[in-house]
Formats: sequence, C-alpha cells, structure tokens
Amino acid sequence: MTILGSGSIVSQFAEAGLIDELQIMIDPVAIAKGTALFENIAQPLSFQLVNTRTFKSGVILLNYIPQ
Repeated sequence: MTILGSGSIVSQFAEAGLIDELQIMIDPVAIAKGTALFENIAQPLSFQLVNTRTFKSGVILLNYIPQ
C-alpha cells in the first residue's frame, strides 16, 4: 500500500508498526508553513536510511526502513 501526503495516516500506521518502508522526497523549495510528516505520535520512531537518489531537478529521494 502506498500513502501519499497524509501525515495523520502515516502517524497512525507508524505507531501501529505497519510501515515496511518510508520514502521521503525532498524538493528544494522553501515554504512559510506546512504540515508535519508525523503528528501527535506518542513514542519516538526509529528508521534506518537504506538508500538515496538525487534527481537532476535537485529533488532527493530518501528510503528508510524501521529499526
């Protein structure tokens, strides 16, 4: 299952231990306000970076797995 851009659903899945892989794309654009990726989590989450990819546009893809 892929979840795109929903911090509240990602937080719920992460706390339940249901995330196998987390892919985060970083776009080099600064904005004044935004939504947190993980909101209202009760305990710290630990992920290990397993791969990175940089695109010509400057976008960076980060792949994480839970520890």
